[in-house]
Amino acid sequence: MSFKKKIDLFLFYYGCLFLLEFSYMLLTFDTILRSSLINIILFLIPVAGVLTLITSLFKDRVNKILAIVIFGILGLWYNIYYVFEAIFDTFFSFAVFKLSDQGLKFASNAIISILEHFYGVVILFVPMILIIIFKNKFNYKKINIKEVGLLLSVIVVGISLFSVNVYMQKNDKYAAYDLYFNINDNSLNIEKLGVISASFLDIHRTIFGFNEKIIVVDNNDSNNKDDKNNNDDIFDYGYNEIGIDYKELLNEVSTADLKTVTNYMINDKPTNKNKYTGIFKGKNLVYITAESFSEIAVSEELTPTLYKLVNGGFHFANYYSSNNLSTIGGEFQSLTGLYADSSILPTWRSGKNSFPYGLSNMFEKAGYNTYAYHNHYYTFQDRNKYLKSLGFDNFLGCNNGLEKRMNCKSWPESDIEMIDVTVADYIDSEKPFLAYYMTVSGHFAYNFTGNKMSRKNKDLVKDLPYSDPVKAYLATQIELDRALELLLNKLEEANVLDDTVIVLLCDHYPYGLTLDEINEVSTYKRDGIVEINSNNLIIWNSKMKKVDVDKVAMSIDVIPTVYNLFGLDYDSRLFMGKDIFSNSEGIAFFKNRSFVTEKGTYLANSNKMINTKEEVSQEYIDMINNIVANRRNISKLLIKSDYYKFVSE
Repeated sequence: MSFKKKIDLFLFYYGCLFLLEFSYMLLTFDTILRSSLINIILFLIPVAGVLTLITSLFKDRVNKILAIVIFGILGLWYNIYYVFEAIFDTFFSFAVFKLSDQGLKFASNAIISILEHFYGVVILFVPMILIIIFKNKFNYKKINIKEVGLLLSVIVVGISLFSVNVYMQKNDKYAAYDLYFNINDNSLNIEKLGVISASFLDIHRTIFGFNEKIIVVDNNDSNNKDDKNNNDDIFDYGYNEIGIDYKELLNEVSTADLKTVTNYMINDKPTNKNKYTGIFKGKNLVYITAESFSEIAVSEELTPTLYKLVNGGFHFANYYSSNNLSTIGGEFQSLTGLYADSSILPTWRSGKNSFPYGLSNMFEKAGYNTYAYHNHYYTFQDRNKYLKSLGFDNFLGCNNGLEKRMNCKSWPESDIEMIDVTVADYIDSEKPFLAYYMTVSGHFAYNFTGNKMSRKNKDLVKDLPYSDPVKAYLATQIELDRALELLLNKLEEANVLDDTVIVLLCDHYPYGLTLDEINEVSTYKRDGIVEINSNNLIIWNSKMKKVDVDKVAMSIDVIPTVYNLFGLDYDSRLFMGKDIFSNSEGIAFFKNRSFVTEKGTYLANSNKMINTKEEVSQEYIDMINNIVANRRNISKLLIKSDYYKFVSE
């Protein structure tokens, strides 16, 4: 009889654990995959067995308290994952503890998010509530030796069933076996294995590390495609490379990471120069990372300057801003041409890495005066440190001088004010200038109470047929639009507009809006993985004719594209983004390894291609998957190993 009572307790725990996992999946994902459910159902068997064993080791009262505490902690843990993803549209991992100041800065937004998602928060505490309610209905007495044997048998059987299930998926891309043994992708781990399993993997890999294998890809096909935007097959422009002998460098490597990256460089191929190489050589550059900018904010009536810049110059029809790790990740991608990873962002933030190919360093080498500005706290996220490592020695933000010129006590601060009080620093420069701006007016939360920029422009959006959060967001983008209008006017007044190039990309799409809210304004229905990242990229000069660019591109492609347009000497292999105008394969990839190319959209969670215009071979899918994996991994290793210092010595 005691056996049965312990099995009843095991089944009760199992049901509570499954309720947690299933509720989290319903709250977080648009679809629930059958394979994910099977993985979770089998994995929870040994977990429930262990919890039954733990809460049977002591006296009845102690075991009941322990059960309540355990499920209370689990409820809190699931809520951390749930609320974090709701705020930042990025899955929680232990690596983000090193970025905790970002979360603390927006603690008020966390409180707002908890209130907005209160039903979900409560649901994830239901298992703990059930434990409290039914604590006297189950056998919490101290376990005997026979019951120990029974529970150990259950645990062993559960582990065996789960192991068989994992190995049955050995040949499936991004399935359980792949996630456990080959790749490290926290978002896929959570979606396909569940929170508990993903947490175990995350803890282990945070402590002991995990490097994915770099797969040699024959990119003759991917780096030598006919480019519809170039039509320059009859010319040989050469390649964007600077004569680095990687084979010789291989003899000098001192660590496994340096060896891995160097071998990758040996097998990679530089991208070609093209008819756009150097067309902006010697011109001024204003490079802007715009907070939460999105194409849904571009309107001829509401934001006419943005509309003008987007639809003039180079017009990119298939550009994506891959949201990864909020603003810090987005700015990292816009400034380095590398894909952001939570494990290396703390290193990036320290400013201790060498970046001779950083934005300011490259333009200073070309004879430019360089400047950098941000209209929020200059030390936030250590921006003062990493911008210095890129060469910006005169970075100005709030609390290191900008507060003397503009109002730094509002939230968010004004982009118009920042432009107004800084243009004079460089507009009369005797040398060509590079001015970098990280804006803040577009920051969430989007409402008319706590957001000053939304309040400021409320009258301009009040009659729009959208919900209040959407109207509040659009109001913040009006501030950006008018800041750009002011910038163009000042450049024109100083007779330097024709000699200045404007580049603008976002750090991430406005994740302060829900997908449904974004779709209120979108001209088509977006999904929450791929098309939510579809965006505009601005590369504009007043003297150029509009050029339509159909090639697929993403945020990490912008820096190498700019370097090519300005005719700077760089080695294209050292960037995981690729010059958009080269004949390399156009690829945009996202946080769960889904990707877009000219052939269609690949969804990693279901391992399927959609929106295809022709039949796509498995060999092609495998090739792009390998390229995506390599670009993610090499991005991480370039920072981790301080490879730019190594290759420049």
